[in-house]
Amino acid sequence: MSLPSIPKATAQNTPDELIEITRHLGKTLFADRAEAYDRAAEFPTENYQDLHEAGLLALTIPAEYGGIGASYETYCRVSAELGRWCGATALTLNMHAQTMFWTGAMFDDLEIGDDVGKVQNQRRTKLYQEVIEQGAIFAQPFSEPNTVVAAGKAPFGTTARKVEGGWIVNGLKHFASLAGAASYYSMICTIETDEGDARTKNAVYLCVPASAEGFEIIGDWDPVGMRATVSRGLKMTDAFVPDDLELLPPGTYYNLALTWPHMFFTLSPTYMGISQGAFDFTIAYLRGEVPGVHGTMRDIPVKQHSVAQIRLKLEQSRAMFETTIAQAGPSPSKPRQMRAYAAQYTIMENAQEICALALRTCGGRTLLKNFPLERMYRESRCGSLMLPWTAEIAEQRLGIESLYNSQAANI
Repeated sequence: MSLPSIPKATAQNTPDELIEITRHLGKTLFADRAEAYDRAAEFPTENYQDLHEAGLLALTIPAEYGGIGASYETYCRVSAELGRWCGATALTLNMHAQTMFWTGAMFDDLEIGDDVGKVQNQRRTKLYQEVIEQGAIFAQPFSEPNTVVAAGKAPFGTTARKVEGGWIVNGLKHFASLAGAASYYSMICTIETDEGDARTKNAVYLCVPASAEGFEIIGDWDPVGMRATVSRGLKMTDAFVPDDLELLPPGTYYNLALTWPHMFFTLSPTYMGISQGAFDFTIAYLRGEVPGVHGTMRDIPVKQHSVAQIRLKLEQSRAMFETTIAQAGPSPSKPRQMRAYAAQYTIMENAQEICALALRTCGGRTLLKNFPLERMYRESRCGSLMLPWTAEIAEQRLGIESLYNSQAANI
């Protein structure tokens, strides 16, 4: 789709300009499409065509490679704005954007040898060009049937065996967002021959092409929310991945997770955006500004009280969100890392409470699917369940690290 009225995002844009471009896309295009994609549980292909034409698929590609080179903080703000209009588009774009981040700016924060860096530069140059020029999309399947894997409690069950010219991958992934729509599937694999601690610490980050022989999309997809993410399962049976698609060399992912723990916070912006969207809708609905709604309810005291309660939760989430993304960076202090857990928990839990209260405040008509609040309500329920920082895991880490690590008390 041609977007003559939308300037293409570039590395010269300010963060506010990037947010404005995203807002224009969301408000004029994505919001209107969201209902149909949700009903059909189909991937928002049109949205991704627009994101490509607007340059936003290159949002987290470093500027020196032709991308926009958005900082972590800017990315999170843009992602939250996108989630305000279409939660599924924001959530799936995160998988793509993080592949670019992990292999780009975050990788560059690690201490690596010159030889490793040279090979990495060659490989990512080619992949980034595919994104910029052809609109290639990268999925990032993380979850596996054994849920403790994604929580960091066990080696990944998906394995890779080194062979001449590449790797042979075998395993299963589930809840693989962008299934069937992505050009590549970026996944962490345990090296088959490793033993002991090396099975966790030496994992390799590989990119399985959608066209690879032995790669299969499996299972049905009919969930309660985030339906347009199309997060079906993946099965790899002796799938060959060439050396050029080794996104991070063995051991790098483990070091990255230690150095950049905020890399796991990037699901939160979607739910920050959904919270804002639910609040926006509630205000418009009570003012009588929503099409098909006649009259206002803003003079009713109980509605005013409810709106205040929604806004209190929204402001709590936003304060923690803004602080966390501003403080994100390599090797954060223990208090900053603890704050990220707390922010993740708060944003995800508040999102569902905000949407539930918004439904109750607006009334029964907003249960109808032609109103976006019904979709936001279902989608808001999904955030607390998403690995690797589910609400349970974030809460557990806050408790354990407060009690067993003295630095954690220095908040």
